[in-house]
Amino acid sequence: MKTRQLGTHGPQVSLLGLGCMGMSEFYGAGDEKESIATLERALELGITFWDTSDAYGPHTNEELLGRTLAGRRDQVFLATKFGIVRDPNDPTKRGISGRPEYVRQSVEGSLRRLKTDVIDLYYQHRVDQTVPIEETIGAMARLVEEGKVRYLGLSEASAESIRKAVSVHPITALQSEYSLWTRDPETTGTLAACREHGIALVAYSPLGRGFLTGAITRPEDFAEDDYRRLNPRFVGENFQKNVAIVDKVKTFAADKGCTPGQLALAWVLAKGEDIIPIPGTKRRTYLDENAAAVDVVLSAAEVAEIDAIFPPDSAAGERYQANMMGFINA
Repeated sequence: MKTRQLGTHGPQVSLLGLGCMGMSEFYGAGDEKESIATLERALELGITFWDTSDAYGPHTNEELLGRTLAGRRDQVFLATKFGIVRDPNDPTKRGISGRPEYVRQSVEGSLRRLKTDVIDLYYQHRVDQTVPIEETIGAMARLVEEGKVRYLGLSEASAESIRKAVSVHPITALQSEYSLWTRDPETTGTLAACREHGIALVAYSPLGRGFLTGAITRPEDFAEDDYRRLNPRFVGENFQKNVAIVDKVKTFAADKGCTPGQLALAWVLAKGEDIIPIPGTKRRTYLDENAAAVDVVLSAAEVAEIDAIFPPDSAAGERYQANMMGFINA
């Protein structure tokens, strides 16, 4: 596996990361045995930039990684997040907290569940609009001073929040959704702000929550507990309109001699040396397919052609349902 530098002042990490969320929640029933096998396969492939959060499960995803990494923690660059507060009685309810005391409480819980003494990259999962971000970053910076955290990150933060954050402590990475059908970092100015301050863009859902692989043909195929059943891009007329995007991906991929998913990942990788995609999967088969995307090289002309086929507003529907839209780009 090739590597890429995580921001101007960050370390080298695997060119592809691994999003671990789906192993524990949101994408239907989990299979712990297969999830662990997938994590072990990732190590074999050199995919060692792993992403989790205390919100996934909640907590159970961190616990899964902690068990898997026992005795081999030093083989992985481990990223986790805090800030989304889940209601233990109603998993559909969630809040945001960036209070300094909550930062402290959260990191101690993550360290315990991950069975580690230090977190390599600690993100604020969502910006708390009721707490000045300078206060939250100040609390996170103290964790760096104490050796509990190595690098700091933000997730789904606006350009304004990024600039406020870096005035307190260097930010190594911004995690935001970025793919052929989600170009928000380009259009909202967040990618420009990242480049202004030497911050890497860590692209989550680079496969459009699986849609860009071409494997999703009917919304009815989702399990009852798969949250994509409620996602605006996966329902009704939006679904049918977005299928047309996938058809174009399939055609271009066939001409390139790769799978649609590999083309989608290759496009993200080609958009800048400061961008690192973290496709999520819970199965070894898809992990192997994703890993091969690093060998799909797109020329500047091909990237321009793909950009023309998929302009920033090409996807139909908001990327999150209404009750979650308030948690992004704060």
